[in-house]
Amino acid sequence: MDAHPAVVFREGSTGRRAALAGGPEVADIIGTIVGGDVPVEQRRTRAAELLGLSVAMVDAALAYYADYTGDIDATLAERARLADEAEAAWSRRQALLAT
Repeated sequence: MDAHPAVVFREGSTGRRAALAGGPEVADIIGTIVGGDVPVEQRRTRAAELLGLSVAMVDAALAYYADYTGDIDATLAERARLADEAEAAWSRRQALLAT
């Protein structure tokens, strides 16, 4: 991919996912940057520290995200949905134990 040379694609059980070459998925990086309580001006450096990446690699993920926002947002939304389902299942099991 000429516009994003640091990005590769990995196949997995959830389909084809954008990732940094030798690094985490783009969605993992964006999920670390977007939201949260870290001031905006510190998010890139904080994500780099947390994920063991250079700021340049975080910037490469941001550049990809800027061009493919919908794809990454869909991945993050699906992850949130699955996490919510898992939490609801856990809560149901805990309620059964309490009776």
